[in-house]
Amino acid sequence: MNNSLAHTTRLLGAALRALLALTVLTGVVYPLAVTGVAQAFFAGRANGSEITSHGRVVGSALIGQRDHGLRYFQPRPAAGLGENTANTRYRLILSGATNLAADNEKLVKAVERAKARVIEDNSVPGHPVRPSQVPADAVTSSGSGLDPAISPRYADLQVRRVAARNGLPVSAVRELVAAHTEGRTLGFIGEPRVNVLELNLALENLMARR
Repeated sequence: MNNSLAHTTRLLGAALRALLALTVLTGVVYPLAVTGVAQAFFAGRANGSEITSHGRVVGSALIGQRDHGLRYFQPRPAAGLGENTANTRYRLILSGATNLAADNEKLVKAVERAKARVIEDNSVPGHPVRPSQVPADAVTSSGSGLDPAISPRYADLQVRRVAARNGLPVSAVRELVAAHTEGRTLGFIGEPRVNVLELNLALENLMARR
């Protein structure tokens, strides 16, 4: 009996020591090591790919921003339902796609409304926007509903409106778009894109210098 109790006590002691060692290793040492490596070599990504302006964080390069008025470039519509199926308010609680079929009446009407608004907002005297000029990403959300980028085609569609609203030469605004257009990842993955937040910050800097 005493031998059995002693054996059980030794097993429990070994199990507790193993639990303590693994807790320290996986709960303290490993997280600290991973955090240290991340901060030392990948600090920007580890901290959420934050974008700063004038010393303060204004957003992330990975998350879309709500629209800030017609003086600025507009993002893709965010996902939503009903009247907000195509909106630009980017509420994080609505992250995700609409899951509506392409022929769903609610989605079709929302896209039509969004298209009409894009045409109205971006038409300037002497340069009306034709329906055929409106790209798909101007009226539909991405899979996440929070895509931070738009297509170069949609950015170019907005150039004249942004230039007119800010009293800037069209050529200067178009140069900003070209400078912030990223190519395909590794040259063949995805599509060319323009990060809206970074583009709008560059626009603000351009306006500040004038």
